[in-house]
Amino acid sequence: MQQAKGTVLKYGDNVDTDVIIPARYLNSSDPAELASHCMADIDQSFPQKVKPGDIMVGGENFGCGSSREHAPIAIKASGISVVIASTFARIFYRNAINIGLPIMESPEASRGIHDGDEVSVDFDSGEITDLTTGETFRAHPFPPFIQEMIAEGGLLRSIQNQKEGNQ
Repeated sequence: MQQAKGTVLKYGDNVDTDVIIPARYLNSSDPAELASHCMADIDQSFPQKVKPGDIMVGGENFGCGSSREHAPIAIKASGISVVIASTFARIFYRNAINIGLPIMESPEASRGIHDGDEVSVDFDSGEITDLTTGETFRAHPFPPFIQEMIAEGGLLRSIQNQKEGNQ
């Protein structure tokens, strides 16, 4: 999982799961269908402008609200390679790990990175570099076993891979 590089799509504080994937679109569990409605109530153009590898940056309390896993699934399926925020709501934080969406907490990066900047992220060291401005920020990297779980596609895939390896 080592690195990500992409263009930033930036949002503010308290981006809740109802904004990430509005309830009216929860009649599907198909990741591609969810991605087509991702951020619909905060940024109607998101599905058209996001490109594989792009990076989402949020503020405080990203992913607050209901505990639906659909929110990180929609973000991941849209092509976002990592979400950086000052802080994450705890249920979103855990759901992101469970479905294999890389996330990083860095208040400095959240404040210092701007919409449209090109950013690279080193998951092993926690270094976040704004290639547009040259600024470097720090996040606490996940321990290797969680990085591996995310790289495998989340908790369930990780468990399946372990079972297959033990047979």
